[in-house]
Amino acid sequence: MTDIQIRPASQNEFATAINWAADEGWNPGLDDLAAFHQTDPGGFLMGWKDDRPVSCISVVRYGKTHGFLGFYIVHPDWRGSGVGMATWNAGMAHLKDRIVGLDGVVEQQQNYARSGFQFAGTNIRFTGVPERHVPNLEHSDIRPVEHINKLEILNYQKPFFPADRDDFIARWVLPAAVGANRPSRQSLAAFEGENLIGFGTIRACRSGYKIGPLFADDDRVGAALFRSLCMTTPKDAEISLDVPEGNQAAMDLARSSGLQPVFQTARMWKGDKPDPQTHRTFGLASFELG
Repeated sequence: MTDIQIRPASQNEFATAINWAADEGWNPGLDDLAAFHQTDPGGFLMGWKDDRPVSCISVVRYGKTHGFLGFYIVHPDWRGSGVGMATWNAGMAHLKDRIVGLDGVVEQQQNYARSGFQFAGTNIRFTGVPERHVPNLEHSDIRPVEHINKLEILNYQKPFFPADRDDFIARWVLPAAVGANRPSRQSLAAFEGENLIGFGTIRACRSGYKIGPLFADDDRVGAALFRSLCMTTPKDAEISLDVPEGNQAAMDLARSSGLQPVFQTARMWKGDKPDPQTHRTFGLASFELG
């Protein structure tokens, strides 16, 4: 199409895309947009037709070599018109020759494969009202992240993604990083002595809550952090956890806690596939930003 304008969207403009994501059943967090958009303001594109938004894509650059693609949505009125391909091409041009990851919904995975993306693993969203268990972490303790040095969190998460994304994790996990109190989001860290052995974040969403990321040294720590995060919500709250299928302990934890699989994506990469640290990943941060 020659009459569609595709350009970076402001945070306020991209709020429309967040609403579209909610309409698609993606259930975004209540305060996700600021953390999303500030990561790479030039990487949140929208297509416009006669000053009306018709499409969107996020193509966030991490470091100098990687990127992550999400929020690829065309408004229902414009599907099949060529808007989607034009938006896709603009997004990939923003990422240029970077290694690019995405979480592809089932109906789009073949299209992504045709664009050079390779399957790296399945992620499954588990949702439900979890059974409440008092966390048991013998010889260890769990603390709010506000009480620890943020560099410990940033250093711990580095192996879980192949490029520098300290700024995103700081905004996502650490309330002080955005200069405001965020009661809709809480993060906890697990320690053994003075050693950080895991951390996780829970946030309020349009419906219920989501936990992610949830990184831990082992199954025991992952379970204790999951249960501690659940205990911060009302007893009848519905909670979602996005689990790599390759982490059987995380899958078992979700099921044994009363959550059920409701949705799945394929993690795909264009370029070299990184080590996903699946055995220590009990919950993904975001399908949209990796």
